[in-house]
Formats: sequence, structure tokens, C-alpha cells
Amino acid sequence: MMKYLQKIGKSLMLPVAVLPAAGILYGIGYWIDPSGWGANSLVAAYFIKAASAIIDQIPILFAIGVSVGMAKDHDGTSALSGLVSFLMITTLLSTGAVAMYKGVDPSEVPAAFGKISNAFIGILAGIIGSSCYNRYKDTKLPDWLAFFSGKRCVAIVTAGASIVCSVILYFIWPLIYAALVAFGTAILGLGPIGAGIYAMLNRALIPLGLHHALNAVFWFDTAGINDLGLFWSGADGAVKGVTGQYMTGFFPVMMFGLPAGALAMYHTAKDSKKKAAASLLLAGALASFFTGITEPLEFAFMFMAPGLYLVHAALTGISAIVCALLPLRLGFNFSAGFVDWFLSFKAPMAVNPWLLIPVGLVFAVIYYFVFRFVIIKFDLKTPGREDDEEDENNIELAGDDFTTMAKFVLEGLGGKENIKELDYCATRVRVEVNDYTQVDEKIIKKAGVAGVVRPSKSTVQVIVGPKVQFVHDEIKKMM
Repeated sequence: MMKYLQKIGKSLMLPVAVLPAAGILYGIGYWIDPSGWGANSLVAAYFIKAASAIIDQIPILFAIGVSVGMAKDHDGTSALSGLVSFLMITTLLSTGAVAMYKGVDPSEVPAAFGKISNAFIGILAGIIGSSCYNRYKDTKLPDWLAFFSGKRCVAIVTAGASIVCSVILYFIWPLIYAALVAFGTAILGLGPIGAGIYAMLNRALIPLGLHHALNAVFWFDTAGINDLGLFWSGADGAVKGVTGQYMTGFFPVMMFGLPAGALAMYHTAKDSKKKAAASLLLAGALASFFTGITEPLEFAFMFMAPGLYLVHAALTGISAIVCALLPLRLGFNFSAGFVDWFLSFKAPMAVNPWLLIPVGLVFAVIYYFVFRFVIIKFDLKTPGREDDEEDENNIELAGDDFTTMAKFVLEGLGGKENIKELDYCATRVRVEVNDYTQVDEKIIKKAGVAGVVRPSKSTVQVIVGPKVQFVHDEIKKMM
């Protein structure tokens, strides 16, 4: 399971790399026009629309990215399949479609279907698309259907699988969504503890896209709280020192904690991968601090190191409890970044906004040392800590006779009948074998490779170096 989650995490790196740019564009636009969101400024509207073109389509980006990343040969056909799956599921389960099935007005459809286009559905669609591609890309059909043989049939199979998935989600998605809303309503009277439970679950549910269900309870008027609306309006029902308690705890995390966690991930990255990790982590940290958009950082490690993400969720809950107990109240219109913190100084329900600085610095220290300890203690594969060793990119092969090398490797792996799955990364040929006893490392090393690693009984990794693709391609030809 961990291996599978880490593969999903690696697949998300491509779409995640796009998100920091959107976060910064949002911040600039919101800074120029904080109240009108572009209604009062053409320049602000331009920046905000440019950002929303990316942020609003995160589910689609994830569907395509995961589908390509999880495909055995990363073929573009898999990307099309992931997109087909996403479009099928979100269309079949849209509010309008469900209203038609039930024969009711759209206003009577459960709110869950209004949130069907989310990151979880995007990732699920990517998994469906890649799984169908891996399984059916070599399918041979009868002559009268030959046009749809091979890769052309993948999208068709994906559509069928997505229909089945949609039927299942039709019944379980509203139940899960409603259960979370009911749970959120049940913890309303717990004060600071309730705020902590909510904040922790808010982070923990982001991978599933179900945090919206809890947000509706605490931020808006679903259950009479309307924390966000009352904080900025100061209308009847707002209580100075109480209103804002369900938003305040996110500021120390988004502005200080997560950037400090990113620094810990950078410091624990391998020396050869620090530059690549720095570019991703720095951009994510800036987006988190400035605008409160945390997805670039969170999706960079939530699947690669799910244990670390649970630690992050727990620390967010602690932050919410601490802030609810302190004479500190902040709120946001967009998210808990610098822009909204600065604007909170003028909000009618704000209490001591300056107090965020010392509280945030404390949480920065906590995040840094906790993240660093957990990463090193459990050898988590955060950005820059992937399996490939530092010196593998510097391996120089004695010659370029890749056909002969592939012959020895294939023979040492037990022949093509013994290979269950073949893939490669930056420096290694990665193989899943049927019978580990047939693997002969001595024969493999005759190919002149740098080494052989066996992480498990069924897994073999042949360290070739930067020219790994050519050896891998020759093995595929022989198979």
C-alpha cells in the first residue's frame, strides 16, 4: 500500500508544480482588489482569472497527471483515459444529472453532488484511467473490430469502468458527505476543543475533497455559525473574542508552519536532489505564506509520506486549540495567508492580529523540528529523498552496446517469462518478477551495471545510470 501511495505521490508532482504560480497570481490580484476580487480593477481581474484557470481545474490536472504517472510506459493514451473517466464521473453525478434521475428540482438534490468535482475524484479518475490502460493497451479484438484494438480500446473500457464507479458513488458519496456535516454539527458546543477537531479533520479530509462538508458547517450558515460572514460583517450573532475561532488556527500553520516544514524537507533532502527539491518547496512555501494556498506543498508529500501528513493535520488541530484559547481572532475571505491577515486588522471582529507573529514563530519552530525528526526517524520519501542514490546520476558505462547489456539483464532476471512488470526511473530498471529464485545477480552484473538492489522478494532494481532508458527499451524489444 505504501508503495502504491508513493507512486501516486510521484505522479502528482507534475500537476503540483503548476499550482504555486496560480497561488502567487491569486495573491497579487487579491492584494490589488481585496474587496471586489476584480470588480474594481481590470488588472486585479486579469490576475485572478489567470490563477483561477489553474486552481479551479485542480481535479482535471490531477486526473491527467495521475493517469500518466501510473501508466506503465507513461503513454499519452493514458492521459486521455484519465480525462475521460473524470468527465464521465463528474457529468453523471452533477447536480443537474442527479435531479433528472430523481425527477426533482435541482435545489432538492443533496449538496454532496455539488462538490463532486474535487481532488479526490480527479485522483480516482487517474487511477481508473491508468489501470485500464495498463490492463487493456495490448488487447487484440476480432478483425471486424480491429480498429479498436490496442490503445484505441482503452478509453472505451475506461468509460465503462467509470460508469460502474459512478453508480457506486451515487449511493455512498452523499452518505459520507452528510455524515461529515452531521459530525461537524455535533461538535459545535466543544469550544476550543471543537475548533481543534474541526481544523485537524479539515486537513485530513483534503485528499478526499470532503473538507468542504465541514467548512459549510463552521464557516457558513449551514448550522447557524457563519464564522466567516459574521467576522467580516459584525452583524447580529457575532461575539467579539469568539467569532473567528474556526478560522484563526489556520494562520500560524499556513503562514509559518508549512513553510517551516518545507525547510525541514529541504534540509533532509539528498545533496544531489536539493536543487530540484528547493524549487518545488520554495514555490509552495511562498504560495502558502502569501495566499494561504497549501495544495502545492501538501500534495507534494501527502501520498509519498502519509504519516507525515497526519502529523501536519494533528499540528493544525493543536494550532486551532491554542489560538481559540488566546485573545487572538483572525479571519479570511480567501485563505489564511499574509494578504488576509493584513486585511484582518480592519475587520470588526478582529482581536489582536499582531499576536499572530509570536504564535506563528513558535509553530514554525515546532513544525521544523517535528517534520525533521519524523522524516529522518522513519526515512520518509519526501521530495528529494527518493530511492535513487546520490551517485547514480554520475555512473558512466564502459560502452554503449545496450543490446548486449539488455541480453545479460534479461537472462539474469530469469527470462521474459519471469518478468511480471517492467519499468524504469531516472537511473534504474525496476522489475517485478514472478519467481525470485530465478534471479541471478551474477549474470546481471556481467552486463556491466553499477549494481542490483532487491527491496523485496518480488522486486528487483538494476542500477544502470542516466542511460537506463536505452537498456530498458532493448529489454522490452526482446520481450
